[in-house]
Amino acid sequence: MPLQLKPGTAWRDAYAGCRAAAPEAFHDDRVLNHWGGFWQRDGRPVPVFSPLDGTAIAGPPRLDRAGAGRAVAGAVEEHRQWRHLPLTERKARVAAAVESMAAHRDLLALLLVWEIGKPWKTACADVDRCLDGVRWYLNEIDRMVDGRTPLPGPVSNIASWNYPMSVLMHAMLVQALAGNAVIAKTPTDGGLCCLTLATALAVREGLPFTLVSGGGAELSPVLVAGQSLGCVSFVGGRDAGANVATSLADLERRHVLEQEGLNAWGVWEYSGWEALGRQIRASFDYGKQRCTAYPRFVVQRSLFHEFLGAYLSAVGSLRFGHPLAVAEPDDPLPQLDFGPLINASKAKELADQVDEAVARGGVPIHRASLADGHFLPGQDISAYVAPVALLNPPRSSPLFHAEPFGPVDTIVLVDTEAELLAAMNASNGALVATLSCDEEETFGRLAPDVRAFKVGHNRPRSRGDREELFGGLGASWRGAFVGGELLVRAATQGPDGERLPGNFPHYTLQPESPLG
Repeated sequence: MPLQLKPGTAWRDAYAGCRAAAPEAFHDDRVLNHWGGFWQRDGRPVPVFSPLDGTAIAGPPRLDRAGAGRAVAGAVEEHRQWRHLPLTERKARVAAAVESMAAHRDLLALLLVWEIGKPWKTACADVDRCLDGVRWYLNEIDRMVDGRTPLPGPVSNIASWNYPMSVLMHAMLVQALAGNAVIAKTPTDGGLCCLTLATALAVREGLPFTLVSGGGAELSPVLVAGQSLGCVSFVGGRDAGANVATSLADLERRHVLEQEGLNAWGVWEYSGWEALGRQIRASFDYGKQRCTAYPRFVVQRSLFHEFLGAYLSAVGSLRFGHPLAVAEPDDPLPQLDFGPLINASKAKELADQVDEAVARGGVPIHRASLADGHFLPGQDISAYVAPVALLNPPRSSPLFHAEPFGPVDTIVLVDTEAELLAAMNASNGALVATLSCDEEETFGRLAPDVRAFKVGHNRPRSRGDREELFGGLGASWRGAFVGGELLVRAATQGPDGERLPGNFPHYTLQPESPLG
């Protein structure tokens, strides 16, 4: 039976929901920026098409540098007032904003489906993690800010598109709770309407949020290098992160720069293949478009036949396609492992990298077909990539040393522990890693030499929630580490001479070890 779009989930329905919930932020013809305490009909909207099926959706109202400068000046003025507001009042306003977002949870999730291609379950989890995480901070904030003060200026956030709620909005709410006005640039590739709706609900409760759109190169001198900022927080790739670091002429200013790394999963002296198979399938959540995805498996050669059996069984069961396509109108939304990549150009880039790697000697041990996808009849599928696994990718390929940010795995075979560690450390630092090995002693011997902030034993590691810390080693991170109490410490000032845990130009300070 041909699939159809589930009634009530079309883009026009989602945008109508935005218009009803926050008409001040959503006009019939465009989305607005928010700065200086008001919604501003400025900037130049650009056309955008959903990765789901090419549907035209709302595009970001891009400001120029002068417009962004006015927005930052407005945030500085808001910061001067907000930083003196009593903590009890800040908690009340943030709590009210969280509950307002909770009341619009399904609409926020539907926007994430259309704007960045998340399956329904994954989109709901993104919203829920944001709200539940901030509720935890509301309960813990009193002890966290004891003896600390807000930063001298607002926090400027530039984040990637993949987690608008559980990473970006979560950070914004905690930064405001800690006493700071907050600036955020909407990601260039997606998340505009979701972030705009969440911001509209927050500013109704009196939170000092500035939300603007624009190109990174155009706005960087203002949103990164502006002298009135108290902190710059960046989440994205290494190239863009390096540009941000360069723009921070004075790196003594507070900064949090989370960058990509090739997170690796090592398999050594291991026999738990059933559990590993389940973990491999789960690793394809959201098409591996996550900073903590595992796109590289480093496997002991003598175990490869058993690993291969578990791997092929797992990837052969993956389901991908249009997240809103159903057979009958009353059917629930499909349970998919992933939908599209963020756009068609990224899908083509990744497909070309796979083809080039195969041409240069990489061995495709699994290559699914888009014909196996869950799609509407005749829909645009240019943003979709079917799962691929390559054995021994050539060293000349970007897939050997960089994160693909898509459903493509590479597998490297090794014979010694030294080779295992060298292959797992191919990107000079990562956010997470895992070692699957039967013996605790083996893990304890190998894990300290894996250059990742978190190393899991027989289980994946993630960004984490609530009290769990987060950071990166080597080139994957610059500046203060975050997560738990460290997120608040990064957004506040402590005693004179305080050295925050993190990777800074003149020192690196690790918190308590996150191994295990």
